[in-house]
Amino acid sequence: MNPTPTTAVDPDRQRTRDLSFPALAWGFLIVITLYVCYFSHLGAFGFIGPDEPRYAWIARDMAESGDWVTPRLYGRPWFEKPVLYYWAAAVSFKLFGVSETTARLPGGLFALMTTLAMSWLALRLDGWQSARWVLLLMPTAVGMIGFSHAAAPDMPFDATLAMAMVSAAVALELVSCELGAKTLIVAEEVKSDEVVVRETDTVERISKVSRYVSLVLFGFFLGAAVLAKGPAAVILAGTATFLWAAYTGRWRQALRLLHPAASVSFLLTSLPWYLLCARLNPEFFRVFIIEHNFKRYLTPEFQHIQPIWFYIPITLIALLPWTVWLGWYALRETRAAFSDTRRRLLLFVAAWAIFPVVFFSLSKSKLPGYILPAIPPLMFLIAIAVTRSIHSKQHFSRYALGSPGLLFMVSACWAVFSKTKGSLVVVFVVLAVLGGLVVVFLAVKRRAHAALVASVVSLLLLLSVVYVSIIKLDAQLSARKAAERIGAERAGGTYAFKLQRSSQYQLNFYLHREIPEWSPALIGDAIVVTNEKHLEELRNIAQIVAVISDASPQAEIITVRPLPLP
Repeated sequence: MNPTPTTAVDPDRQRTRDLSFPALAWGFLIVITLYVCYFSHLGAFGFIGPDEPRYAWIARDMAESGDWVTPRLYGRPWFEKPVLYYWAAAVSFKLFGVSETTARLPGGLFALMTTLAMSWLALRLDGWQSARWVLLLMPTAVGMIGFSHAAAPDMPFDATLAMAMVSAAVALELVSCELGAKTLIVAEEVKSDEVVVRETDTVERISKVSRYVSLVLFGFFLGAAVLAKGPAAVILAGTATFLWAAYTGRWRQALRLLHPAASVSFLLTSLPWYLLCARLNPEFFRVFIIEHNFKRYLTPEFQHIQPIWFYIPITLIALLPWTVWLGWYALRETRAAFSDTRRRLLLFVAAWAIFPVVFFSLSKSKLPGYILPAIPPLMFLIAIAVTRSIHSKQHFSRYALGSPGLLFMVSACWAVFSKTKGSLVVVFVVLAVLGGLVVVFLAVKRRAHAALVASVVSLLLLLSVVYVSIIKLDAQLSARKAAERIGAERAGGTYAFKLQRSSQYQLNFYLHREIPEWSPALIGDAIVVTNEKHLEELRNIAQIVAVISDASPQAEIITVRPLPLP
């Protein structure tokens, strides 16, 4: 069959020609999606787990003490993570006050920066359509939503590494940042049920100025990534580039990233804090580099032991509800005949996506957040697959389009059979079922744009219900309510009794002091916070004088008096 040429026009013409409803509506949907996924209800629930309250404490200490060099937890140096998140959160505290919202605001901002960087890369590769789907699909991925709402260094690391890799793609001449760059000429040849895509490589080389700017930006953002989480940034970026160069034979281009402009920018960004912190704290390199990097990776000392395949399901879950599109990419895009430039860029992104999964799978210490650097490049590939399959008549395309709808209906079934009851559960179930049915119907009818938009809108509605539900579950998730019941005026006489580590750290943050462990040797009445598991044990060694509040799943707050000695 004769090829049918189609020309990929510039982004402005493509926007007015290809979109199924006005650009203003698309812009509104994108803004709403970014807000709901990254910034809505940041303070809906108190700090969760042991990490959030510790990181927030250190940031608050920096803002209050004015010491922006040494991270301190309860007055003592704490070198588990570098300083970038603490700086961001401390500035947020200074500007907007101390709260869960301001502690998590850096996560949302860095998630937005990641999404914009990846959408720019898609814009330079495929034009407005691909950029649009990056802006809509990446924020709605489970991993991006979860970590954008966390007071933790994971999202700052993810964002700075992503921007470093995008800058590297420009420096390697895989995309052009020139406004006058030529567009790609695309032709499709249909052979039975197979679509073979051929492209004419007409992307102009970037100017020397643009190349130097991209190298400086690469060094700057890679240095910022080292400030976010340490030397793992250099390993991830360097090894991914090495794998790309080994596969494509582009060693000369890869070595360009070692240019003095990139190296000096990297050192000026990352080195000052490391040297200054080491000078003020002689134990810094031993604790941070040896214990929290090499030992954490090479030994099970930190007790985060998981099987080697742990990150495969974690990655697939983090990409929900768009995971099925990876199957489309593997089955279709890898078989297409691309231009050399496009093929090299996709290989670069693939190496960037795959290596973190392999690298951290070999680690002796595994936490879900470690895999976050793989999510932006994977979502980029998914957005490319979505863009190129929209007009396909293949059955798998319909399955991929309908998969979010099926997932919504499965989540409705889970909510029905869960122990959680209430009007919000009913609302969630109704929205999930209706949204799922609409998405599946549109997918069967091959209404690709409508099915994707319906999936995004349904997810935003469900996410809003989840946010409201979390507000009601705050007392079960965090010690914030317990601290409010105690009150700041009584915090000085408050103790903990065999609390879980997470509850202990949360209570410390909210009461603004390190809560000591209660002992029968203490004299006089005291407020003791414990949990239901250890309440009976406490009754056997102390006299309960009063109960401050009703019991909650998070904490029992009571006033106790030591039993008299026999």
